[in-house]
Amino acid sequence: MHIKVCNVAEEGDRRTLVEWVSVHFSNLNILINNAGVQRDIEFTKGISEFLSGENEIRINLESPIILSGLFIPHLTGKKEAAIINVSSGLGFIPAARMPVYSASKAGMHAFSMALRQQLLKSGIKVFEVVPPAVETGLNPEGRAKRGNFKVDLMPDEFVAAVMKGFKNDIFEIGYGMTAGLIKASREELDKSFQQMNSRW
Repeated sequence: MHIKVCNVAEEGDRRTLVEWVSVHFSNLNILINNAGVQRDIEFTKGISEFLSGENEIRINLESPIILSGLFIPHLTGKKEAAIINVSSGLGFIPAARMPVYSASKAGMHAFSMALRQQLLKSGIKVFEVVPPAVETGLNPEGRAKRGNFKVDLMPDEFVAAVMKGFKNDIFEIGYGMTAGLIKASREELDKSFQQMNSRW
């Protein structure tokens, strides 16, 4: 494994990463857009919470869009080339307590669909991975507010399911709850939204 530290929110770091890959890994054929942050933000308090922390729009949505554009010339013509975008079940059913994160992941879903269509003839596949809640270190402040919120799904179990999806060319890969969300009707999504956000 080779590691290159990169702040995907910084334009200089993104371009340095692409140049480094081009020089050292000319045969690289897969880009995984997985960097992300999640924050609880309450707009009833105004704009201060949004402005005071990491920018979810820049990290979760803008950066994957730009990185995809930067890497597409490198990926074109490579065997089994792919772009893998990680969205979220919250891109299908937004959480009121995490409005910006939810919006950024809904944007990632829309971008993945549109990019997949654009790249149909290029030989570059576009996968979207749609995780449910997975036991990770995401949003530790928000989880602590909710009593150190824990989930039963471990990363290794989820990743094993995702790898099967790649193998079978399933371009929108969910697991558990999110497998249903991908195929849900608008009525079903609205009902789930009301249930999940009932405290608001």
